[in-house]
Amino acid sequence: MVLIALDCEGPITLNDNAYEFAAAVIPQGGEFFARISRYDDYLADVERRPGYKAGDTLKLILPFLKAYGATNRALREFSRKTLRVLPGAVETLKALNRLSPTFIISTSYRPYLEALCEVAGFPLERVFCTEVDFEAVRVPPAEERELRRLCEEILALPLIEIPSGARGPSDLSAESRRALERLEKIFWEILPEMEAGRFLREVNPVGGAEKARAVEEALAETGSSVAEVIYFGDSITDTEALSLVREAGGGAVAFNANRYALKAAEFYVLSETAEPERILSEAFVSGGREGLIGLSPGPNFEFGLLDSPSEELIRRSEAFRKGVRGEEIGALG
Repeated sequence: MVLIALDCEGPITLNDNAYEFAAAVIPQGGEFFARISRYDDYLADVERRPGYKAGDTLKLILPFLKAYGATNRALREFSRKTLRVLPGAVETLKALNRLSPTFIISTSYRPYLEALCEVAGFPLERVFCTEVDFEAVRVPPAEERELRRLCEEILALPLIEIPSGARGPSDLSAESRRALERLEKIFWEILPEMEAGRFLREVNPVGGAEKARAVEEALAETGSSVAEVIYFGDSITDTEALSLVREAGGGAVAFNANRYALKAAEFYVLSETAEPERILSEAFVSGGREGLIGLSPGPNFEFGLLDSPSEELIRRSEAFRKGVRGEEIGALG
């Protein structure tokens, strides 16, 4: 039995919920999130630090969100109010559910997925996402003031620039190394000594290896094999899941993807709507991976087979991604 799995942000929705919530709660929160996201890219893709995974940005920002007054209720209300779905996504999710068992595997916070499930009528029990509880951690006033000061300090740091092929700090510019060294101290020396450091210890974002694990948990429910999975992902948090599916001979699809997902996937799609997810899933249900290889692009989307994605394709896909989701969100790893 074929299992259909999709990331949420990108293949289904247009938001980056954590980025947008940070921008709403923290002064210059979008800039702050971008700096932490780039640090996340460095740790996950360049250093490949043991115990760290792509998407852990969503726990690194939590102490600062808490310091600026974030609550569970505020996150729920914000998620419902700002949810934006890709054109055709609600209809596509319903069609996929009729076609074969379908799961959403997302790094996003649970309240955002709850908002999507309410709108789309999608079963919440078939969602994997990041659990967060702002009320579980009490931050003393003095610590709150220090977190706000550290937030301002992070905003004053340069954005880490990661050159192609970088494999460690020596490959970074002097400015980027300075930013890296200070972020290392803040996140792994200063924050762990605070009450707010509990967020870093207790929250486990569903990104990287956790998404691959979620695929395997979904398979345990359906009794399918990895070769029977078609997975749609778009970013660095999807690379392990895409690689798992690709190596098993399933359908690993990069949807409006950045360079990280393109390098891990076997197929790519550029589309302004969610409709290709239904078309590709139907082809995969009928013919497996070979059904995707024999599929032609549609009149309203670009589709193709990836070997080693060219720099030209990466450039086009990342530009298309920004066009669909917006420049700031599209630029995030």
